[in-house]
Amino acid sequence: MRGTLFNIQRFCLHDGPGIRTTVFLKGCPLRCKWCHNPAGLSPNIQIQFLEDKCVGCAKCASTCDCHSLAGTEHILNRADCRKCFECVESCPSGALTVCGEVMTAEELFSVIMADKDFYEDDGGVTFSGGEPLLQADFVREVAELVRKEGYTVTVDTCGEVPWEAFETVLPVTDLFLYDIKAICPEIHKNATGVSNGRILENLHRLDACGKDIWARIPVIPTVNATAEEMTKIAELLESLSNIKRVTLIPYHSLGHHQYKALGYVYRFDTSLSVSDGQIAEFTEIFTERGFYVK
Repeated sequence: MRGTLFNIQRFCLHDGPGIRTTVFLKGCPLRCKWCHNPAGLSPNIQIQFLEDKCVGCAKCASTCDCHSLAGTEHILNRADCRKCFECVESCPSGALTVCGEVMTAEELFSVIMADKDFYEDDGGVTFSGGEPLLQADFVREVAELVRKEGYTVTVDTCGEVPWEAFETVLPVTDLFLYDIKAICPEIHKNATGVSNGRILENLHRLDACGKDIWARIPVIPTVNATAEEMTKIAELLESLSNIKRVTLIPYHSLGHHQYKALGYVYRFDTSLSVSDGQIAEFTEIFTERGFYVK
């Protein structure tokens, strides 16, 4: 079994209990306007072009006809890219890099286990993305190996996958981090490109399975950063039985520079922000309903 990932972060403290290794898998069914991990959008391995590192040597252009220079401007024709990555090998400055890697389950397991001495009783691996359940069979295979060693498995999901993907990983997952963007279908579709019908249905089905769930809510100005929408989310969570924690994640634009490197356009307003006062107000909406917010 092979999976495609774009990052492995070690010694993580916010992606589940204990110290964890977080594996970010490629591919996502949503197109959130504020996404801070654009490397996870495409399921495919991609070329990144870091403009500030380019020295204009044109070695990439002499290696591959997908590259050219117009004066000092580097042009990459991504539509015709054959993914041979010879241009990356020819680039002396590191301006061209590969975004993504294919690993076998055993290879990834070895990387995860390299830090096993730090996991202690409640640490382990978290699968994130992108959307890890688009590669549910791969996640399960790695998770089975991790669980056999006595460590915990967490899956961070947006929920926009067939229920069968959840069923694939349920036996080997200890905790789900469940992202909730909005309750209003129109708000959700405008902000992410899809409605939230299946997301909310899967959340109810997952809750009925008795698995522990941490709800993670990105707080996005002009999208869901209102008392009305946060109250609707809180009321939904209040109707469930296994929500163990709520995390409010304030909007930031730290990842917007990655868009150009991958050939995307960042379409959200980077001047927007969420104030500490708003976060305090929204936190109270959840705490007054008995939720632990962190």
